[in-house]
Order: sequence, then C-alpha cells, then structure tokens
Amino acid sequence: MTVAVSFTGVSRHFGTVRAVDGVDLDIAEGEFFAMLGPSGSGKTTCLRLIAGFDQPSDGDIRLFGQSVRGVPPYRRAVNTVFQDYALFPHLDVRDNVAYGLMIAGKPRAERYREAEAALEMVALPGYGARKPGQLSGGQRQRVALARAIVNRPRVLLLDEPLGALDLKLREAMQEELRALQRQLGITFVFVTHDQGEALSMADRIAVFNEGRIVQVGSPEDIYYRPAVPFVAGFVGSSNVLPPALTGLAVPAALRPEALRLGPEGLPATVTAVSFLGAATRVALDAGGTRVSALIPRGGPRPWPGEAVGLSWDEADLHPMKVGP
Repeated sequence: MTVAVSFTGVSRHFGTVRAVDGVDLDIAEGEFFAMLGPSGSGKTTCLRLIAGFDQPSDGDIRLFGQSVRGVPPYRRAVNTVFQDYALFPHLDVRDNVAYGLMIAGKPRAERYREAEAALEMVALPGYGARKPGQLSGGQRQRVALARAIVNRPRVLLLDEPLGALDLKLREAMQEELRALQRQLGITFVFVTHDQGEALSMADRIAVFNEGRIVQVGSPEDIYYRPAVPFVAGFVGSSNVLPPALTGLAVPAALRPEALRLGPEGLPATVTAVSFLGAATRVALDAGGTRVSALIPRGGPRPWPGEAVGLSWDEADLHPMKVGP
C-alpha cells in the first residue's frame, strides 16, 4: 500500500488551545477518506496542515513519503475545494477552471482544452462561457471541482464542500463525488461534520473530538462498532447503555433500529414519539437512562406515557472502552 498522506505526532497549538493534539494517521493512495467531527474538533485544521495553509507546532506530515514541513501550498501535489467555492465572479467558467493552468504558464489553447475536458468530467459541457453568477449552487460546486481536478493533483482536499447546498442537491452531489473519485483514482480527503456524508461516501473515516482522533475505521466499523461513547453518540445517535442495564462490565452501544418494543423485557416508559416518514423514532426512559428506538413504517406505534418492555439481540450490543 502506498501512503498518500501521513501524520506522525502532529499537533497545532494556538496559544493554550490545542486545536490538533498528537495526531497519527495514514491515508492510502486512491482512498476516499473522511475526517468527521463537530465544530472545533480539529478536522479542518488537519486539512489546512495538509494543504500547507498552516504549519504544525509539533510532528511531521508527509505526502507520498516526503516531508512537507515548510513547503508552501503551491509546491504541494494537492488542491483544495472550499465550502464557499471561491470562484472569480469577473471570469467566465472556462477561465475559472483554467486559472491554475494559466498560473503554471500553459498556452491558452492547451489550458482551454483541458478546462473543457474537466467540465465534461463534472457534467458541465458547454458551460464555459457563463459567469459564476449565472449558475445554480450545485453548478458552482461542480465548477469548483473542475478547477481543482484540472491540475491533476495527487490529493484532493474537500473542506465541507456540500454544506451550502439544500438536502436533495447535497445527496445527489454525494453520489457524483464518489463516482468522480472512482473515475479519477486520486486520493480524496473530505472534511465534514455530517455523519451521513461520511458514511455514504468514505472508504474509511477518522472521527475527531477535541483535537484528537478517537476512532478510525470503515463506515460499518464506525456505525456498528463504535470504540468509545463519543463515537456512539455522534455517529448515528446510538444508545449508550450502562452496565446496570446490560450486565456487562463496560458501557455498550446499541443502535436504535436494533431495539425492540413489546410487552416483555426491560421496563421503560415512552416519553416522546416522532414521525420520520420511513420510520418512527420513540424516546424512552429506562430506569433513568434515556434511550431511543426506531420503528419501521407500519409497525405498532406507542404513545407518550405508555409502559413498554425493551429487548434486543446480544449480537447487536457492542461493548466499548471507557473514554470520551
């Protein structure tokens, strides 16, 4: 396996604030890798460190085996797509896409040809003469992607690139980004606070909290086998059951869809019921522990105040280490 991006003991301090605190991480060449976490968890700072917009206080970052400490952004084999797209409003789409090629000194005919090819790749053929102001949000996102990939970077960094889009368009762009990454075969490093984006697109996910990585794994590992309670609560809003409810020695994660409601089982009281369309979310109090269950469409719906029994399959219960 060729390692595209490597962090070794990387920290970034701003005064007394440890924005990134001792991160070790390897990202493989050709991998779609997501950095997931709440605001202020350190994920965007890590992206800026890869791009060269910032420098680590401690540790080292390597791109394809070469240290990039002190190497300016324009000398790194990476490009960045930002949430606000950062398009030049006075330039047409073709010149926006070709801007990096112009800076690199390529002849106009060559850079325009490559820009048109990049626009084809993001499903915007024939849009070269338009200005950014004439495009929808999704189209501007595609232009930003075309501008980033036209230089053929070895690593593409994406900083919350779908955050400004509405839900339906964001879901469509998730599919398009994944397909584009497979087509290009280059390393994507995607920063997001949206668990759905990370789970649906990434080969692997690093979950950040308070400047540290608390778990790295496949989407399935992160969702079904959270390592610590923070991951269980942040990704998919899993129930964290204390030992008193499970008989285990440590807290355990149980996904809401794995929890069954019936006349028998652990006594609980329904506190709220929320209709979600394809399912109904039921909030419950189980001896002072708040839990939630998802009932598929068509299943019996309890009502607030109703006493029910909770049960689950032992195989769906995932023990966790005590941690953040």
